[in-house]
Amino acid sequence: MIDREGPIPPYQQIAAALRKRIEAGEIPPGRRIPSLVEMEQEFGVARDTLRKAVQVLKDERLVETVSGMGIYVVQHSEDGGVPGAS
Repeated sequence: MIDREGPIPPYQQIAAALRKRIEAGEIPPGRRIPSLVEMEQEFGVARDTLRKAVQVLKDERLVETVSGMGIYVVQHSEDGGVPGAS
């Protein structure tokens, strides 16, 4: 699934794959995304690569870390924003 020889870095490919799952509703708002261990097995890359991919999604405000719980898809409010964000 990851093209290591292509022009797109692996972390961006992983971020795109996760983004696609989120947008398709496969990982709905409020649901935890796979753990780093699970993604490490699925994508066959180092955890640092996965952390970079997750950071891309955090920067896009698609996911957030819940301390001690994992990384969850953000629930957006009706106006398209993140609840509680200003």
